[in-house]
Amino acid sequence: MDNFKIFEIFSHFMLVMILGWYLITNLQWYNYKLSRVIFKHKRYSWHILYFILPVFAYYVAGSYYWIYFYLGLLPALFFWSKRIDKKLVFTPRVIRFFIFLAFAVVVGDMLCLLSQRCELLGILLPMGVALGASYIFEKMQFNGYKKQAIKKLSSMKELKIIAITASYGKTSIKNFIYQIISPHTKAYMTPRSVNTLGGLVKDINNDLPKDTKVYIAEAGARVKGDINDIAKLLNHDYAIVSTIGPQHIEYFKTLENIRNTKMELLNSEKLKKAFIHKSAMVNPNNKVFMFGDNIKNIKADLDGLEFDLEISGEVYHFQAPLLGEFNATNLTAAILVAREIGVDIKDIQKAIKNLKQVNHRLQKIESAGKLIIDDSFNGNLEGMLSSYDLMNSYKGKKIIITPGILESDCESNIKLAEKIDEVFNTVIITGKVNANVLYENIHKANKILLLDKDKLEETLASETMPGDLVLFSNDAPTFM
Repeated sequence: MDNFKIFEIFSHFMLVMILGWYLITNLQWYNYKLSRVIFKHKRYSWHILYFILPVFAYYVAGSYYWIYFYLGLLPALFFWSKRIDKKLVFTPRVIRFFIFLAFAVVVGDMLCLLSQRCELLGILLPMGVALGASYIFEKMQFNGYKKQAIKKLSSMKELKIIAITASYGKTSIKNFIYQIISPHTKAYMTPRSVNTLGGLVKDINNDLPKDTKVYIAEAGARVKGDINDIAKLLNHDYAIVSTIGPQHIEYFKTLENIRNTKMELLNSEKLKKAFIHKSAMVNPNNKVFMFGDNIKNIKADLDGLEFDLEISGEVYHFQAPLLGEFNATNLTAAILVAREIGVDIKDIQKAIKNLKQVNHRLQKIESAGKLIIDDSFNGNLEGMLSSYDLMNSYKGKKIIITPGILESDCESNIKLAEKIDEVFNTVIITGKVNANVLYENIHKANKILLLDKDKLEETLASETMPGDLVLFSNDAPTFM
């Protein structure tokens, strides 16, 4: 075998591995769902530039494809990787994918040399083999992990499980419950925003302490049946279905589909009580308690939140060092379930008065004489509009940085734009997804379109000064 042939085989191996890196990076962003990478991606131009075009060049250029690979694709992907904010995390799953891919390429090239028909094996076959092998392996392994998680939960005889779902507010409710009940019992909550079946299985097996008395978990969904699978895993005692809205409408198509999917949380065989927000529009019964209408006299400003809550004919007053009127709903869900598991109402009132802010959810920060409100994890219409009303009370200049509402409809983003126009002096629009609809529907505020977030710090330095209020409203990764 001559040196050029060795170079050509090496270059082919590198090309497939680099394209595999691009593919698995995108799969990791979209929870390893190939259909979402193909049909729900927000940057199809990336697919064309970094996958389709290289594959096309490989088949068209023949023996000279390596020129394009080394001089075109590699530099382009290098600079692309520098710009994206969500880098590939080399989890065991990702490493296994690369092992399968490398094996498929090596075997394919060996067969190619024997048959002298290399062009028929090319790129797509080893990629398909690696994806198929990876899927089968992960499925078999996951089923084993799932059985292990169910067995562990069953062995914890004194464990009570609280499961939470909503279109928005799940993580806040989880944090509030934990802070309220943890002084009274051994409680554990899922970390960050872990809310998928796979994430919960991993959390139960690896991190849930055996002496936990109350396990607080979120349940998220992208398709019908997702929450049902979580309900069957957790077999929880208490369910919270909080506010339901058009979040992820592009996946569910209708609000009714969203509602029905959220209500799958009631499919637990051990369910004792479910606390359901009025937006679910279901009838109460001996196991279902409806809430929302029992929240009264809400007062929300930049100093905090106060409200009254009617429970069993009694009215209780609550104060919290939290921003945002919508947090009265999140706190109500937490109060009701804490009371149900035996925490005294006076202890609940005391805990709420001393709650810690949840990071990135109307988190108040003062820096260089500016008031910074970090609401970058709030991505729903109701919550974002409520936060804008809150900012309206501020007397100085108000600047907002936002990509709009992701995975929602155009109508919601138009409403958002109209509210931004009422409240803010300057809007910095980040991301491509909603750039057009926001730009076209904001007329009074000074508009800055910033598609490259690397320039955000520089932009804020030139547009803000001490005494200004800066709101980070939602956030979008670069692939959105």
